[in-house]
Amino acid sequence: MELLPFQIKASTTITERFVKYIEDPLTITRTKNVPFYQNLSSITGSGKTLILADSIAQVRSTLPIEPIVLWLSKGRVVVWQTYYNLMSGKYANLLDGFEIKPLLDCKPWDIERTDRGLVLVATIGKFNQKDKEKGDRKIYQVELDSADKSLWDLLKQRRDSEGRRRPFVIIYDEGHNLSNQQTELLLELEPDALIAASATLRIPEALKRTIDRLQQDKGWNESDFVTSVKSSEVVNSHLVKQNILLGGYVTPMEIAIDDMLEQMDKVKTSAIELGLSFTPKSIYVSNTNVVSGLSKDSEDKPFNERSARPILIWRYLVEYKGIDPSDIAVYCDLKFSSKQPAPKNFNLFSGGDADYDNFISGNYKHVIFNLSLQEGWDDPEVYFAYIDKDMGSKDQVTQIIGRVLRQPGREHYPNPELNTAHFYIRTDEKSVFEQVLIEVESKLIAESPEINLTVYKGGSKSDKKPTLLPRKERFVPEVSIYSANAQVPIKQIIEQIHDYTDDHVNTVGKGGRIQILQTIGTNNGQREEWVEIEHSNRVTARWVFVREIYKYQHKAVNLCDIENPKFDALIEYSSRAADHIREAARKVAKAYIDHSVVIHSDLSIYKVPEAAVQPSEIMKFKNAVHEGYSGLNKLEKKFATAIDATKRIWFRNPSRGFFEIPLLDMGGTNHFNPDFIVWADNAIVAIDTKGDHLIVGDAGRKLLDLKKHGNGPDIRIRLITEGRWNIQIQKEDNIGYTVWILRNGKAYPLHCEDVNGAVKNCLAPEGTTLEGIIAAESYGSYNY
Repeated sequence: MELLPFQIKASTTITERFVKYIEDPLTITRTKNVPFYQNLSSITGSGKTLILADSIAQVRSTLPIEPIVLWLSKGRVVVWQTYYNLMSGKYANLLDGFEIKPLLDCKPWDIERTDRGLVLVATIGKFNQKDKEKGDRKIYQVELDSADKSLWDLLKQRRDSEGRRRPFVIIYDEGHNLSNQQTELLLELEPDALIAASATLRIPEALKRTIDRLQQDKGWNESDFVTSVKSSEVVNSHLVKQNILLGGYVTPMEIAIDDMLEQMDKVKTSAIELGLSFTPKSIYVSNTNVVSGLSKDSEDKPFNERSARPILIWRYLVEYKGIDPSDIAVYCDLKFSSKQPAPKNFNLFSGGDADYDNFISGNYKHVIFNLSLQEGWDDPEVYFAYIDKDMGSKDQVTQIIGRVLRQPGREHYPNPELNTAHFYIRTDEKSVFEQVLIEVESKLIAESPEINLTVYKGGSKSDKKPTLLPRKERFVPEVSIYSANAQVPIKQIIEQIHDYTDDHVNTVGKGGRIQILQTIGTNNGQREEWVEIEHSNRVTARWVFVREIYKYQHKAVNLCDIENPKFDALIEYSSRAADHIREAARKVAKAYIDHSVVIHSDLSIYKVPEAAVQPSEIMKFKNAVHEGYSGLNKLEKKFATAIDATKRIWFRNPSRGFFEIPLLDMGGTNHFNPDFIVWADNAIVAIDTKGDHLIVGDAGRKLLDLKKHGNGPDIRIRLITEGRWNIQIQKEDNIGYTVWILRNGKAYPLHCEDVNGAVKNCLAPEGTTLEGIIAAESYGSYNY
């Protein structure tokens, strides 16, 4: 699994804070430290497990002896998924230096070993007071106690074969579920660090003393306890959907489902046209055995007479919409009597965790859930959700929205519909939907302001739709990075990396000492002493090299021969060898950027799709591809009006998705979405009215120098900055606008007095071509 730059940044922040603290920790007693505490705050779909896994891998590389990690979660399904992913699944490559085990499989010799780290995975239920001795035999089917000591005592003492106390880190990937009682029990194990992952910082009372000490004696403020991931970085990395379409229905269930299935067919068609390997799915969320209020549906009635909402939804899908029952799963605790059983083709999964594997293996396209979705279930292929909001807390809708935001394939697609989560919320009263809308908006503004929210009222033909069909057929080419020219310089950099396989000097760490508690003496003469250890656990040169590249430009790894035997060398994290390899990795990222180009090709073209709009805010135009657009700011309205006045065909490009240009910079995941696309003569002109941040860096130069492969129209990028700028890229005054073009390989300013002049300069003919760059086979030498 590749780490993205923002994920590396988050895991590195956690590690650096831990290392700084552990070098001079606070103490409770002479042999007991105040634990390091950190909360990872990140939206759903950002890869929290990946970040946590890399955090403990980095922490291990800085420690003098092998650590023990207790990885906890509330749900059993989540625990099993985590165990599989860490042991042999998509995160296994991050934890090469660890043995991964279920907690209750841990034996004394696992604690005593000195050659590998140890990750123990369990549900938090293991630590409930009433279950402390019994454990959870349903999951692992082993006894909690081993040899002459309980596992609890082994973890608390955690002595290796040399009598040293191993560092102990507790990871809790659902920190908001951590109760006060559980926290107290975990603190009994005397961890060196407690790292939680939660979108909101909620501190159990048992941690209050730890927090107070860190604030008072270390001077920490609230931000020091939280490692935050910006939602914009998650969206820009294509990990989550870009848009949310929220429809409110004060109508019968059937109308809302009809609208959803109609839109679902459109999105399916879009996926097929793009040749995607997945089919969009839908979920239906409702009460289970309740008809209305407190009235329950009788399980003794014949199936066709039942009124439970899951049954009504299933029957409507099968009997009226012609959906194959084999594509439908009902995953809830729906009751049936032995005298009136469900039909044989009614795929009911009422066993919760016990049924989860069978449910997943079915790959159902329509899933009917109750109001509490199965914990641990997140399917990126789910694009549609019908929510029957008869009753329940206002938080339930926002929780469901969070579960549908993951983006399939970790890629945004040219059709915005394939980057959109669609929600159809049926309520009994208009006021209920308005309450839901307020809650959703406040949550998005607080956690994910970059995700576009469009709201509409459904169920009436007279209501305006939230999307507008294109009035004219227009196409734009795909834009991508061509990196073949970077292969040779990257190869030369790797050839210059030293082989440290037999080096016992440069591979040794420098500086920094950590105290480890060690048992000295034997039997009655035993005593505990703090022993300073200077060196750290060794990692492969490959581990250091790849992570450093991920910080800057993760795609560059694909051009590296990381299987080269020299990368098998074991080195310490703070050694001269590690510094040399990091420097080489930075050169590789730089070479990738310097020798790659952004190109567009007529081999892949995309039709301008429907435009998502806020019906009440549409600004109409005569010459645009669509009838109008919403969400334009004051400056964009000025330029849209001026472009429309030229009588050229144009459209407002979505702020994310569709016509998206990758940026070649040291950020690695950034993309550029120009505000407007205009067809001018034999060229397509992409205009952006907020180009200040691009002009000052290399990314702007690469962007303006867009290359063409094939016979399609040229694409000209025009960046606009407010005010007058000079050729040294310095702002001189606030008069008019500056249009930036490429001249002699550099960004060149053209000052214009007003908006109309700026648009005229943008549409003036000029173009670039890809002059034989793809056919280039020979390269010179490169010096780094």
